[in-house]
Order: sequence, then C-alpha cells, then structure tokens
Amino acid sequence: MTKATKTKFVREYPINASAKLLYPYLSTPSGLSQWFCDDVTVDEDKVYNFYWDGVNHFAELTGFRSNRSIRFLFLNERKMHVADPSYVDFSIESSELTQEQFLKVTDYSDEEDQEELEEMWENLMQNLRELVGG
Repeated sequence: MTKATKTKFVREYPINASAKLLYPYLSTPSGLSQWFCDDVTVDEDKVYNFYWDGVNHFAELTGFRSNRSIRFLFLNERKMHVADPSYVDFSIESSELTQEQFLKVTDYSDEEDQEELEEMWENLMQNLRELVGG
C-alpha cells in the first residue's frame, strides 16, 4: 500500500475587509459555517467538527494570532492525531505599499487536483467576499 502524498496549496486572495471584520469568519463556528463548510461545531474538548456534504471532519485549533492568523489541524474520525496531518491555515496580510488586505490560504491535503482546489477556493472566497462586502 503506497502512502498518498499530500499537496500544499497556497494562494493569496485580495479581500476588501479589515482584519477585525474578517477574523470572526475564520475563527468562529458561526463565521466558518457561513462560507467555509455546511456546519461547524466545537465539542467540550475544543475539537472542531467541520461538516461537508454529510461527512464529519474533526480538527484541532493549533495556532492563532488574534485578527492575524489561524490554523486547523485535521484529526482522524476518532479525533486522534495522525502522521502527516492535513491542515488549513488562514492568515490575514496587508500590503504596506497599497494598503490592500489579502487572505492567504494554505491548504495541505490529500487533494491532488490543483485545478479542483483552485476552483473550490475561488468559490469559497467568493462566498466570503459577499459576506464581508469585500
């Protein structure tokens, strides 16, 4: 059995919203469930459950800087850590030069199809921009 290799997808999306406005959409279950997935819950152990297309995906919040960045590390279906885990990382960056805001997305996952990832994130960003007016 060969081990599937993971793909690291990194993109910066211009977004016309302040970090203060944007951050709750990246860091709270209610914010995330409005654009990123069908639903998000957090259990008493602070394990996030991202719900997509009828499937639960458990994740742990492994790093965050308020109004700057946040990372979710995915666990297995028993909520346990795995070797070489998938993760998604959001970081809000701004250009000193143009004062533009960017949302940098790092998606480290089993999805190998770059075009599919590109399309998926483009759609997600469209949803997010509609929410924040950006």
